Amino acid sequence: MTLYLIGLGLNERSITKEGLDAINKCKRVYLESYTVDFPYTKHQLEEIILKKVIPASREKVEDLSIVDEAKKLNVALLVYGSPLTATTHITLLDECRQTGIKYKVCYNASIFDAVAETGLQLYKFGKVASMPAWKKSFEPTSFMKIVQQNMSQEAHSLILVDIGLQFKDALKQLRKAAEEYNIPLKKFIVCQKMGTKDRKILYRSIEEFRGYDGVQLPYCIILPSKMHFVEKDVVESFSKIKK
Repeated sequence: MTLYLIGLGLNERSITKEGLDAINKCKRVYLESYTVDFPYTKHQLEEIILKKVIPASREKVEDLSIVDEAKKLNVALLVYGSPLTATTHITLLDECRQTGIKYKVCYNASIFDAVAETGLQLYKFGKVASMPAWKKSFEPTSFMKIVQQNMSQEAHSLILVDIGLQFKDALKQLRKAAEEYNIPLKKFIVCQKMGTKDRKILYRSIEEFRGYDGVQLPYCIILPSKMHFVEKDVVESFSKIKK
């Protein structure tokens, strides 16, 4: 029996033929749904793959019980974007190797590929930062330290935002964290629903973004560092917000 780790890509139709073939072999199909705001529904996905999917909680994935199931039947774990972005998925594969269970990875595109559409060169990105949703008495700003380190190396910063974090709240957190680290917030990029028909790329200042309610989940933020003139020409083309 085999555990299939399958990347879904960025929209409900971007799963590969290889991924679909793997799903057809599986008795049980799980969907990891706790790390991202999907740009489509579970029902839409099921209509494409022609199978019922079981939402998998963080606990379900991290306790490695999916690996145990793969001892007796073919099991698939569907992951939004690329299947090996999260360290938990590496742990699943390692557990398979340790226990002698076969596995197969079906790769796909992710936000790390899609951000190239902004015009920024991928090799000029630094370490990826994650912005958590703040709560009372819990307002971590360490993501901005990563941005600071990237800027010191003239590297662009990709900031992934927490599931459910609305754009207006992310702006407040971004401003406060930047002030704490004495980082001047110039114009930055917001990428929304990349790879879908609702994809949007915006390049504005934080003041211009305030009051703008056109950004939907899922989205990410990019703080550009020093840009090559070719990068700048492309990025500037996204500076006009459509109301």
